Amino acid sequence: MSRILVAGIGNIFKGDDGFGVAVAQLLADRKLPPDIRVVDFGIRGLDLAYALLDGYDAAVLVDAVQRGAAPGTIQVIEPAPPDAGEPPETALSPHAMDPQSVLRLAALLGDPCRRILLVGCEPESFGDEEFGTMALSAAVAAAVGEAADTVERLARGLTREIEQEIA
Repeated sequence: MSRILVAGIGNIFKGDDGFGVAVAQLLADRKLPPDIRVVDFGIRGLDLAYALLDGYDAAVLVDAVQRGAAPGTIQVIEPAPPDAGEPPETALSPHAMDPQSVLRLAALLGDPCRRILLVGCEPESFGDEEFGTMALSAAVAAAVGEAADTVERLARGLTREIEQEIA
C-alpha cells in the first residue's frame, strides 16, 4: 500500500501565510483513505523535513506561494528536485523554512519521498509587519475549499499511480 503525506505549512499569525494550515484543518475533517495522512506542520519546517524521510511514497505540500497571480489563485507546482549538496540557507532557523528550504534539507539528510507536489495559493497580505494578523484575506479564505478539493484529488491520484507502478 502506498503512503501519501499531506503537509499544511504556514504561520497563522501572518495573515495569508496561514493558508496551508487552514487547508490541512479542512482536510482533517474529511474521510480519507488510511494511506493518506494529513498533518498541520505550521512553522515546523524541521519536523516536515524529517517527515519527508519517513518512508512516504509521495507528499503534497500546501502553502501560500507568491508567483504574481491574482490573490486566491490556486496553483499545482512540481518543485524541481533539490541539489542534495546545497544546504538550505535557513538550516539554523527551523521556524523560517520555506518549502524549497525544507526540500533541500530533506535531501541533505537522506532520501526523501520520490514524488512531491506543492499546492500553492497566491497570497494577498501577510498582515502588519510588526503585529501580523490572524485572519486570511477574503480572496485566500475563499480558495481554501477549492485547494482542499485539489489536494484530495491529487493525493488519491498519487495513490493510484504508485499502486499501478508497484503492480
